[in-house]
Amino acid sequence: MDDTRNSFLIAAAVLNALAALLHLGCIVFGAPWYRFFGAGERMAQMASAGSWYPAIITMLIATVLATWALYALSGAGAIPKLPLTRAILCAITAVYLLRGMAILPIAALHPGRSPAFWWWSSAICLGIGIVHLVGVRQSWGRL
Repeated sequence: MDDTRNSFLIAAAVLNALAALLHLGCIVFGAPWYRFFGAGERMAQMASAGSWYPAIITMLIATVLATWALYALSGAGAIPKLPLTRAILCAITAVYLLRGMAILPIAALHPGRSPAFWWWSSAICLGIGIVHLVGVRQSWGRL
C-alpha cells in the first residue's frame, strides 16, 4: 500500500461500507434482520406486511453510508479528492461521535427498543467515530 494513504480512513471506509451492506441485508432478508439490528418492531411489521416504507428508508440510509465510505476513501488518498472532503469528513465524524455519546437522550426518545440495542449501537458508533477522528487528524494537512 502507498504510504501516503491513511489506514484509519481506509478502515473508516470499510466500516461505512459494511454498515451500508448490513442495511441492504435488512431489505433483502426482511423482518428478522430489521428486528435483529434494532430497527424496531414497527419497521419489522411493515416489512413483513410488504410495505415499501422500510425498504425506502433503509435504502436512503445505505446510500448515505456508502457515500460516507467514498468520502473516507477520498480523504485517505485511495480515490481522487471529492468536493468538500475536509468539511464532510468532519461532519461524518461529528455525527458518529455525537450518536455514540448521546445514548441517554436518544434512548429516552425511543423507549421501545432494548437497552442492549442502545448500548451496543452507541458503542459501535463511538468506535467508528474514533476511527474517523484519528484518520481525519492524521490527514488534516492534505484534506
